[in-house]
Amino acid sequence: MQTPKTMFDKVWEQHSIAQLGSGFELLHVDRLMMHDFGGPMSFAAMNERGLDVANPELVYATPDHLVTSEPGQLGGMDDTRSGYIDELREQCAEKGIQLFDVDDSRQGIVHVVGPELGITLPGTTVLCGDSHTCTHGGVGAVAWGIGTSEQNHIMATQCIIEKKPKTMRLSFVGHKPENVTAKDMILRAIAVHGSSFGKGFAVEYCGDAISSLSIEERMTICNMSVEFGAKIGFVAPDQKAIDYLRGREFAPPQEQFEIAKEHWLSLNSDEHAVFDSEIVVEIQELQPQISWGTNPAQTIDVDGVVPSPSDAPDDDTRRAWQSALEYMDLEPGRQVSEIKIDHVFIGSCTNSRLSDLEAAAAIVKGKRVADGVTAWVVPGSQKVKSAAENSGLDIVFKQAGFDWREPGCSLCPAANGDAVPSGKRCVSTSNRNFMGRQGPGARTHLASPETAAASAIAGVIADPRKSKS
Repeated sequence: MQTPKTMFDKVWEQHSIAQLGSGFELLHVDRLMMHDFGGPMSFAAMNERGLDVANPELVYATPDHLVTSEPGQLGGMDDTRSGYIDELREQCAEKGIQLFDVDDSRQGIVHVVGPELGITLPGTTVLCGDSHTCTHGGVGAVAWGIGTSEQNHIMATQCIIEKKPKTMRLSFVGHKPENVTAKDMILRAIAVHGSSFGKGFAVEYCGDAISSLSIEERMTICNMSVEFGAKIGFVAPDQKAIDYLRGREFAPPQEQFEIAKEHWLSLNSDEHAVFDSEIVVEIQELQPQISWGTNPAQTIDVDGVVPSPSDAPDDDTRRAWQSALEYMDLEPGRQVSEIKIDHVFIGSCTNSRLSDLEAAAAIVKGKRVADGVTAWVVPGSQKVKSAAENSGLDIVFKQAGFDWREPGCSLCPAANGDAVPSGKRCVSTSNRNFMGRQGPGARTHLASPETAAASAIAGVIADPRKSKS
């Protein structure tokens, strides 16, 4: 009788080429995704060593980190950033790599583009020089971020050397309350268990709450796996994943799709499979979440109060809370709903898909952004932008006083020139609130699109449950 296996065990074994000793294995890589920030550096290293790309048909690239989000503009906002994009363009053309360029209707954030084009498929290994590559796990891929040298190795060999991580099953159970989102679910898990509890694990998200989520919501959950220390997070493929992928440009054509579907659905963890760790997060009483500090684990209910370092469970946490309060310019005991904001950012590979924009638009329709607040919507891809415009979402946002901008990473890493000014406070749908993440001295509060939208209208951090149109 065969030993029951987790989905991760199955996918890992199917990609393992050789045992290298000391726990390391040589794995086949199905897809390599590249962007304009790390791609040019990898190409320079490859060229210096005289190395060719082994399988250019398995490599896909798009500019996202450095492209301007200025309305109506394409490319970089200055010569340096444009130079990176030019280099990516030239090297992809020379090496036969598929590039979704700035003037291509398929361009966008690499972790939005991969799934929406059907490049990312269940049971595939998807790697990219970006820590949020785990996003692709939303359709059942096993995906993780890599460094430049690893990216070079994959281009030259289509393989990577890895040590197999342990497995964790994280189950979200209970009915998701109204106006509570996938973003709130994952922020709550990080707040309860800490920002390092997933270190060394490949995490499979399970439970009735996960099953009820759309594929785009599952991508939001998987996206923030790295925020609690895990570089791999995924949801086993089900009929929702099949329906999502069917007919997409790079998905298998119909006859092969039906064959592939049977394989994909066989990847579920076996009934008695053993995981190295089991975590359960109950969400039936979950409220919208908002981060208050400089770590995603420093998150509370949107109607809560800023915690006091004196209530911290240990000295290390007390010092971390004190440092965060000083940077964020907050006082213990302050009601979250009294915190005035300056900026709102709806975008990033966490929350920039069509369903995210639809949810935010439902909050702001017929209202106006508060005086003194700068509010941006940055769609995750050209396809998202086009679909939103076809349904009139851009008009809803513009009439409410939002800037409707061009697709890209924008204010999430603040690498393209977009930045929150020093000392200003931003409610952001992105994934990180580290010191200076959105610009030197910027103060970031992580939230869902609904909470961000409600806050833009109120001018303070606001509860979206009180802001429905």
